[in-house]
Amino acid sequence: MKQFFKMFFASLLAIVVSGVIVFGLLIGMAVSMVSEASDKEDKTVAANSVLVIDLSKRLHEQGEKNSLAAFSNGDAYTAGLYDAVKAITYAKTDDKIKGILIKMNPASNGWATMQQLREAIVDFKRSKKFVYAYGEVISQGAYYIGSAADSVYLNPVGDIELKGMATVIPFFKGTLDKLEIQPEIFYAGKFKSATEPFRAEKMSEPNRLQTSQFLGGFWAEYLTAAAQHAHTDTAAINALAQSGAIQFPTDALQYKLVDGLLYWDEVESRIMGKTGAKKLKDIKYVQLDEYANTARRDKKVNDKKIAVIFAEGSIVDGEKDGDYSIASQDMIETIRKVADNDKVKAVVLRVNSPGGSALASEVILRELNELKKKKPLIVSMGDLAASGGYYISSNADSIFALPNTITGSIGVFGMMFNFGNLMKNKLGVTFDEVKTGPYADFPSAVRPMTEDEGKKMQANVDNIYQLFMSRVAAGRKMNIADVDSIAQGRVWTGTDALRIGLVDGLGDLNRAISSASAKAGLKDYQVVTYPEPVDKLESLMRSLKGNTGAAAAVQTTLKEELGDDYEYYKQVRDLKKMNGKAMMAMPFMMKIK
Repeated sequence: MKQFFKMFFASLLAIVVSGVIVFGLLIGMAVSMVSEASDKEDKTVAANSVLVIDLSKRLHEQGEKNSLAAFSNGDAYTAGLYDAVKAITYAKTDDKIKGILIKMNPASNGWATMQQLREAIVDFKRSKKFVYAYGEVISQGAYYIGSAADSVYLNPVGDIELKGMATVIPFFKGTLDKLEIQPEIFYAGKFKSATEPFRAEKMSEPNRLQTSQFLGGFWAEYLTAAAQHAHTDTAAINALAQSGAIQFPTDALQYKLVDGLLYWDEVESRIMGKTGAKKLKDIKYVQLDEYANTARRDKKVNDKKIAVIFAEGSIVDGEKDGDYSIASQDMIETIRKVADNDKVKAVVLRVNSPGGSALASEVILRELNELKKKKPLIVSMGDLAASGGYYISSNADSIFALPNTITGSIGVFGMMFNFGNLMKNKLGVTFDEVKTGPYADFPSAVRPMTEDEGKKMQANVDNIYQLFMSRVAAGRKMNIADVDSIAQGRVWTGTDALRIGLVDGLGDLNRAISSASAKAGLKDYQVVTYPEPVDKLESLMRSLKGNTGAAAAVQTTLKEELGDDYEYYKQVRDLKKMNGKAMMAMPFMMKIK
């Protein structure tokens, strides 16, 4: 009987395992077929259509596929910033698109991203097609983009912001004190403020200075956009913000920030007049994601190609552990693939990163330098290209940033946390040890660092800071002293970065592509992008990797419930990855509003 049960359960296990494998293969085949079908599908855009741009949608640099779209109501493709700009440009000459409707829902994108989107809309207006913008609750970010429209409409009982800009940084020193957790922090650069939330209770004066300056740059861009729409000057708009004069929709109309106070059906009535629709229900709207899925495919095929490599997110060691991270191993594979492709004549690296691991940044830069020996390398900066994000950019043939790009932050830090007192005084846990050498247990999270260990940590941080400056000096053809004078961990706007020599020009990704074509001597070429767009199914599988189903569910729930504040949780959670490592990273999460 014992042998029978042994054989029975062995056979049952084999059947279950086989079933799982077969089920997985069937799902994989179905997903592959759906993905291939969605890639080939070109939805026909109806005549007299209106392209809808919903500003509440987060625009990453690169789009996302959705292999499971056929089994849900989701879109087969979610546009990235590159796709969105390309789609708006395509719509400019598409006879089926009569105009654009901007839904001015609260914007969640970075200021450089919004700037590129706004510039694309301004360019679209040269077609003489209409552009309307409508909102019920209009944030400053949404108005910045919407102000490019011919007409901006606000709901008669809606709300519009005009108040100036602020950044809020959380500080955790008090929390650490209460928990009796001792942070041990080392940094190079007086402006290197990434560690301030753990060692101070408020911003240092150098950090306050740099934050005030880049906020001032953002505000100046906003004032210019608002003044252009209201046909006034920036001083007048700034005065309205300083006095809090815009309280009600009628105030916005009085000062010409908006062109009318209309309900949605009244806006649609005006759209009817522009499109020739007889009834409201006859208006043909096409969403940006849907339209971009067709426009993103470059119909022109050419053996001479310019490759755009997207590098978005924090820089981490090894393989990718999130949808939007720059993992050294994955990035190296992509760079080598592009370098070895003889059809690729030039490369544009699109960087949108606050930095991260110093080691990963160095490994990536080394591979980019090897690529540069074979073909031109141009960098285009997005919202952020700071610290490690600037490090991997520094040796390019040319660097382009947007005026609102945050860059620089040339500095290094290292952090460790001593949990000894927390474990002893709160939980009653103590530790003892036996070791064969004075450094055998270093680094340790349950005892204070010795003076000698502290000196070694600081020496390591200082050494990497010198390496950082030497890389910048070589790439920008500057001497170390000049780099040090603009480094010290200080962040700069793209406009300031041009003035001090950290970038070569102001412009978007298209300008970088044009520069790459000129450098390679190309007049006719095809743009190809790397890596492949993220697939939501792959994202789901990655979130489950190494997690229990419950853990993945908790993480998903937190993300949905916290919204934008999820980034606070994520950065605190990721502290363990920084423990004892040299980091080239931006200051802790700064929320601009």
